Amino acid sequence: MFSPMFRTALVLGLLSAVGPFTIDMYLPGLPGLAADLGVDEAAAQATISAYFLAFGLAQLFYGPFADAAGRKAPVYIGVGVFLVATIGCALAPSLPWLVAFRALQGLGCAALMVVPRAMVRDMYTGHEATRLVAMIMLVISVSPMLAPLSGAIMMTFTGWRGIFWALAVVAALALLLSVFALKETLPAERRRPVRPRLLAVSAKRLFRDPTFMALTFVSGFGMASFFVFIASASFVYTQQYGLTPLQFSLAFATNAVGFFGASQFAATLGRRIGLLRMLRLALAGFAVFSLTLLSITAAGYASLPVLMGLLLCGNACLGLVIPTSQVMALDPHGEIAGLASSLGGTLQMMTGGLMVALTGPFFNGTALPMVAVIAGCAVMALGLALVALGRGERTPQPA
Repeated sequence: MFSPMFRTALVLGLLSAVGPFTIDMYLPGLPGLAADLGVDEAAAQATISAYFLAFGLAQLFYGPFADAAGRKAPVYIGVGVFLVATIGCALAPSLPWLVAFRALQGLGCAALMVVPRAMVRDMYTGHEATRLVAMIMLVISVSPMLAPLSGAIMMTFTGWRGIFWALAVVAALALLLSVFALKETLPAERRRPVRPRLLAVSAKRLFRDPTFMALTFVSGFGMASFFVFIASASFVYTQQYGLTPLQFSLAFATNAVGFFGASQFAATLGRRIGLLRMLRLALAGFAVFSLTLLSITAAGYASLPVLMGLLLCGNACLGLVIPTSQVMALDPHGEIAGLASSLGGTLQMMTGGLMVALTGPFFNGTALPMVAVIAGCAVMALGLALVALGRGERTPQPA
């Protein structure tokens, strides 16, 4: 029989995968969507920026709500909003309507980011929490492997709107899963009523915690690099390298394998050499691979195999960075895990969304702008870790 941790990881992973699936399945349709609605690349990328920015802001609501009402109620609300928004996306008559419904999708789907992280903190800390997060990420890894492929196949028969009808079915399945398989992890005696003054005090405590803030933005810049890749890869692979949507989906899955594969070793490596040391080494590797790719691309030698190979290596380093930094940030804040998860998630998603929005006008369908921004994110994350994180690791509170 499966262990309790595996069953928990399976349920939380499937729910957490809805957000990535919403992005990954949509990617092969971006060029076709732009052509169908008569907009350029930057305008099409606005549908991604709107999703990420709304996703980030909504986490400020779901965290305190999850601390006050338990973990399941926010999931019900979030999935319901996501379902309505997804149907709206499928019926959107123009780009402004699509951007608005994509933002509403982000508002709903944010619950499936905040609540699983808080539930992990309810049950585990330290290396065990890192192990559970890695198992959840293994489940989520189904998304970049299957979602772009299914989106590309669906594009052939239904166009980009059919992708959103498929996502509506995914939302309905997520609602059933949350009702029948998700267990409450926050008992009534541990819940904290939503009191604005208490929230302000707790948030002030988090903002004044330099280690929490540093780890949050280390993860934020790491996620931003991945968001930039997500927003640009379909155009780069199809326009510069001439891939079909189906070929792009396979290339995208290959690059994602490194991220999710490496994440499975985060707990083991962290136990052997320490989480902080592993974090720094992984960030150094991410920076080295990203800067190497930037140099090769700027020199005009970035063939498709070179691009994919170095992105694979860089994403493997990210697979160690993101779960480790998120666990380390939450470990000392167990009594306000929901708020810490939502605030950290908001800052991370806003960092990623703003990076896509600010750099979108510079993308031109080639690899150079994309890899330049990825390298910049890698350097900022490494610099922040070296300057702001001390050599010691804090002792987490018991789960």
